[in-house]
Amino acid sequence: MESINLDPEESEIPWSRVLDQLDKLEPRGGSRGPTCWLTTTRSDGRPHVAGVVGVWEDGTLYFVSGPRTQKARNIARDARCSFALSLPDVDLVLDGAATRITDAPTLQRIAHAFAERGWPLEVQQDTVTASFWAPTAPPPPWHLHAFRPTTALAVATAAPGGATRWHFPAE
Repeated sequence: MESINLDPEESEIPWSRVLDQLDKLEPRGGSRGPTCWLTTTRSDGRPHVAGVVGVWEDGTLYFVSGPRTQKARNIARDARCSFALSLPDVDLVLDGAATRITDAPTLQRIAHAFAERGWPLEVQQDTVTASFWAPTAPPPPWHLHAFRPTTALAVATAAPGGATRWHFPAE
């Protein structure tokens, strides 16, 4: 597919259709909500894919990871990564970069956003924590990361169909 640089609302799939679904993303994963599949690159160049819990806020996908996990080590070395999500009527791939968040105001705001969506997090110094964790994840505290997409590719899985690629300017 050829890359296109259209006004997001003049594309085959309007960006608003994707945003409506990202804005409703609930950090539940598994069968109760979409898992965000994060792909990072290991130091030897091999890909690493991991499911993460994500919250979309203000054009950014926020997610947590254990400080010593493979994904956290990969991001610390090379921030470039990709996400794949299967939303209700669109399959979506986002390419961009992730950075660790350590500033208190952002940590508080995003912890609150996770809590509003049913995944209560609390800020503890420059990390987030909770009274629970997934069996496949390390216990808290976790690092909070912010992922900003530079490109997106959506393929409709319901009518109206189509596929569209977007390029987002760097801020």
